[in-house]
Amino acid sequence: MKPEIVGAFRKSSYSGQEGDCVEVARTADADCVVRDSKQNDGAWLVIGANAWTSLLATLKADSTAAA
Repeated sequence: MKPEIVGAFRKSSYSGQEGDCVEVARTADADCVVRDSKQNDGAWLVIGANAWTSLLATLKADSTAAA
């Protein structure tokens, strides 16, 4: 069963021009849903709100450490 999406899917501003990217949207439960932008009707990955926040913090920390 797919979760209830609130709002539109959006792409990262870092997405390439070739369309090789993922899209993310919020659910009614404040979780995040991630999907392949080329397969809108394909599988979704649901990530809990706390896990999503931790993932973003880790990615941001890794990107500043690499700079």
